[in-house]
Amino acid sequence: MKLLLKANLENLGKKGDIVNVAPGYGRNYLIPKKLAIKVTPSNMKMIEIEQRALRKGLEKEMESYNEIIERLNSTNLVFIRKTSEKDTIYGSVSANDIKESLDKLDLNIEKKRILLDESIKTIGTFTVPVKVFQEHQAEVKVEVRQEGMEEEVGKKGRKETEKAVKEETTKEAEKEETKETKKEDKEKAKKETKPKKEPKGKVKKETKKAEKKEKKGKETNLSEKKADKKQKKD
Repeated sequence: MKLLLKANLENLGKKGDIVNVAPGYGRNYLIPKKLAIKVTPSNMKMIEIEQRALRKGLEKEMESYNEIIERLNSTNLVFIRKTSEKDTIYGSVSANDIKESLDKLDLNIEKKRILLDESIKTIGTFTVPVKVFQEHQAEVKVEVRQEGMEEEVGKKGRKETEKAVKEETTKEAEKEETKETKKEDKEKAKKETKPKKEPKGKVKKETKKAEKKEKKGKETNLSEKKADKKQKKD
């Protein structure tokens, strides 16, 4: 029997796919549950329209799935466990433990989609595949640490943070000092290049003096000219 899927069905197909199934499975389960539509020569036109609409909806769903995949790929889960001398942990880290940790991060993944072949029983870092949708998978990093090690890691992290903060503070102080020095140099240069302003009274006095001198010069020239003229007449 040929059917158009209206839903994403595990191991069968995605929305908009046309698949062949056993007649009993189609008539007794898929069609009554409205998970599929029977494809016949008489309804092909309607099937094509329905198929386009379903595929458009699937594209939007895929955007959402891709966001989940990105989040899972960047997720690092840490589990603290007591260990024996051989780094074998007491108990284990199971698919259920991973699911609970993902739930706390608002990543609601079904347990069956966490593809962990067997529970983790040793200290170390592991990559766990997670089936998000059909053939699309993500990988979650799972780190199992020895109990007590987190305190050392915390101390180391705090020291590194304090060092980074100190370095950043020093850099900022140096920047501010350089900025202040540049400002002072700029103001100094500005003062040196700026022409000195003479007092208004002094400028006025000098102007009058120059005018008087000029007038006196003109009078002298006039007197000399008159004397020359008189001399010529005589």
